[in-house]
Amino acid sequence: MSLCESIATMELLHLVFTSLKYTSFALVTSLLLLIAYRVTLHPLRKYPGPFLASISDAYAGFYAASMSGHVQTRQDQLKYGKIMRYGPNRLIFSSSRALKDIYQNERIAKSYVYQYTSVTPGVYSLFNVVDKDAHRFKRKLIGQAISERSMKAFETTMLEQIDIFLHILAASSGSPVNMTEKLKRLSMDIVGLLAFGVPLETQTDPRNRFLISAHAFGNFRSNLFMQFPFIRATRIYNLLERLATADVLHYFSTIEGIIASRVAEDVHARHDLYSIVADQMNPDSEYLKGSEIWAEAVFFLPAGADTTATCLCAALFYLAHNARVYERLARETRTTFGAGEDIRGGPTLASCHYLRACIDETLRLSPPGSGTLWRELSTADKLGEPLIVDGHVIPPGVQVGVNMYAHHHNEEYFPEPFAYKPERWLEFDTPAAQRKQMLDMFVPFSLGVRNCPGKAMAYQEASLVLAKTLWYFDFSFAAGDLGKLGAGNAKLGTGRERENEYQLYDIVTATHDGPNLIFVPRVRSENASADL
Repeated sequence: MSLCESIATMELLHLVFTSLKYTSFALVTSLLLLIAYRVTLHPLRKYPGPFLASISDAYAGFYAASMSGHVQTRQDQLKYGKIMRYGPNRLIFSSSRALKDIYQNERIAKSYVYQYTSVTPGVYSLFNVVDKDAHRFKRKLIGQAISERSMKAFETTMLEQIDIFLHILAASSGSPVNMTEKLKRLSMDIVGLLAFGVPLETQTDPRNRFLISAHAFGNFRSNLFMQFPFIRATRIYNLLERLATADVLHYFSTIEGIIASRVAEDVHARHDLYSIVADQMNPDSEYLKGSEIWAEAVFFLPAGADTTATCLCAALFYLAHNARVYERLARETRTTFGAGEDIRGGPTLASCHYLRACIDETLRLSPPGSGTLWRELSTADKLGEPLIVDGHVIPPGVQVGVNMYAHHHNEEYFPEPFAYKPERWLEFDTPAAQRKQMLDMFVPFSLGVRNCPGKAMAYQEASLVLAKTLWYFDFSFAAGDLGKLGAGNAKLGTGRERENEYQLYDIVTATHDGPNLIFVPRVRSENASADL
């Protein structure tokens, strides 16, 4: 290298290092100015909340990554009060007025962060579509597949899958059974048949069980994006997807195969989700990833499976923990029905009021959607007036929400919030005024036009599974440490120390592990198979 070239190289390096130095200085200065603005001049500066949350969504992102956002939110609300700043541009409320102002307000739409959960950019499902007209159209279609009328037509198929579940319990021979594993498989098989008439057979065949864990990863990813949008906006999330590339590709190819097999049949070959939406959701795209049908499948399968599995696992946990409740529910079930096969939807099952109360109390304590459902003023709003939530003027661009776990454990609305007391929902066990207040505040499926349309399906499946399980079996926790799976303990951290609380892990829906239960057939005969 000549002397001139050496000098030129040195000058270039000097220029690079000088530029980096000034660039770094500019970045640091900009960051400090942004922090100073958010702390001292921002319109939300007057609202209390964690300091780190006031300067960055990374605070919520950290707890989303640990799947404990719902627990931490409640702990923070106990410290900071009913109105809390939970991000530079976010407020969490905890009041009956705010619940209605946010989720029953036509001027408010889902936050833009929902769009970050889309698998295919620009193609949205019922869950993540923000546009109100598009949501109304999707909900009308999909609601037909999971309405009460539709679920009555589907009940025989559901009962067949529940029978498989009961036979698996009967074959456990007194060995510990992890209910999360068994009930997630049951729910996945049911929703697969409801969506596309495809028998996934996860209860009896391990081949498609990976779908359950793949859904959990997808929901974890979505929750992280919603709580910490910076990760999605900067595409840092690519690192997450690279860690599971093979599983993601396997999942997508399997979903594509499921839809393809259904598309190959006549649209009305059976009553399922596809038969209802196929003619009106991108019919020309068929089963390709760019279709709306694809987007709905990716949403419908985990949403339908996770909600009911969470409710059932939590219900069995609380029943095993509370002998008085267990005995009362078992007595109601076993005296109402003369045989296990008599348990099906209809007036008789609906007359089991304590069963419904047990399900409602489970949904209160363990809401399947336990996080904060973010909302903001709709971009289509033309009223030109300020948005008011619980008497507070909400500046433009600010997201608002109510954390469902914290809300359902607010002792102002639900006395003894961590006690499992199904009788609180019964007409003759609770004063009318208190019961009305609780019913108004009870929102496990959210409320307003954006509430979960799968309510009928969740109640039907939960009622049938619980009633049949109690009719055929007695059950209790497994002995020793195995029986503690799913329970809280001090090692899990603040907010998770209660041993009588079933532990949920927030990933938009909820994931969990356990409980481990021992099942003993209640009815014995010479031909054991006749009992089921």
